[in-house]
Amino acid sequence: MGRRRCRGDRRNAVGALPEAIAALSQTLPAGPSPEIFRRAKFDRPEAAPALWQLVFRVLLPLPADEAQVRLVKSALRSHGYPRQALAQLPEDGSQGSRELLLALAWLLARGPLLEQLLAQTHVRLGDEIPLCEVPLASLGPPAPRREADGPVDIRHLQWLMGKLRFQWRNLSTSQQEQCALLGKIHSYTRGCHSDHSLGHLSVAETKLLRDPEGGRQVRAALESENVRLEAALAWRRQELLFWRWMDTVLDICPLETSPPTFPPRTPASGGGELELVARELQAVHEELQGAAESRRAAWEARVRGGGWGPEWSAVQRASQEAVGRELTALQWAWEQGGALAQPHGPRRLVKRDTGASGGPGLRAAEVIGALRSRESCLEAELCRLQTQCRQELGRLARATPGLIWIPPPAR
Repeated sequence: MGRRRCRGDRRNAVGALPEAIAALSQTLPAGPSPEIFRRAKFDRPEAAPALWQLVFRVLLPLPADEAQVRLVKSALRSHGYPRQALAQLPEDGSQGSRELLLALAWLLARGPLLEQLLAQTHVRLGDEIPLCEVPLASLGPPAPRREADGPVDIRHLQWLMGKLRFQWRNLSTSQQEQCALLGKIHSYTRGCHSDHSLGHLSVAETKLLRDPEGGRQVRAALESENVRLEAALAWRRQELLFWRWMDTVLDICPLETSPPTFPPRTPASGGGELELVARELQAVHEELQGAAESRRAAWEARVRGGGWGPEWSAVQRASQEAVGRELTALQWAWEQGGALAQPHGPRRLVKRDTGASGGPGLRAAEVIGALRSRESCLEAELCRLQTQCRQELGRLARATPGLIWIPPPAR
């Protein structure tokens, strides 16, 4: 009886695997059939074009072109994909179905990929505004400096700066006009919405009233989104079957010759050698720690004694002021209820009366206050950088005899 029950469970799992893969394919953009996944397990070349297209659509939501293989390789490399076998595939996209299957599974296991794809294809009927609470320092390292190939014309730089300011003013003006139009639509349609928590119609809903034929397209889009959401729920219920199947794919996959990106498993034997290496590493660590402490003590003594002159004192004061400003901004955000902890993303705009009770969302006054606080910090940082630039220009002007330095007029 036990063997029959195990065989029955195995048959049910094998029969449910195509359903799980089909649900995953419906959730992904341009998802292939479960048969393509089965052929990719055995590295069949006929499954490669569909998987190249799938991974390309997942990584880069752009129209396909001739360079999609190269773009997929570059995007996976930038995401930190560890396998080198995919980078060695030919550029014509005729091979590598198994490697692409492994890459897709790696992307699924790495983060909320399906949630991001569903958010990209979400049908938005409300008036939304993007809200980002990510600090500037977390957006990545600054771009490396590049030296000019030849002499730089200062007039060309001034023209570029003027063009940039003009574009920023146009963008700000267009956003103000858009906000004004949204305010008029929200005021004129107050009381027309069936949801009393909203109270007014959005731009998309107003267009549906003026053009009833467009409602068919919106209904078709909503039905397609519901199908994708139902497929995502079915995938979550049967996800474990897919990962067990991926274990069998890894079992028949050749090993990488490159060093792994994770620490190797230490064997049980050879404990004496490992203890010896551990003691040597501990001795080296203590030696380096002693050398670092001595150098730190010498550096602190030199700073206290004023061995670096007034320039170092000015840099130290500027750093302390910058840290103080950042601490003030963080303290203000904490007192306001943790504004930095708010999730970022699109938010629906809802116009409420002044005395109305607040809902679960964010009020415009809170967002404006946080933006003004951030603006003051950025202005202070800009003034500090401008002062450093003026000091550097003054130093260069004094170092070159006969050079007349005329500062730009104050704005």
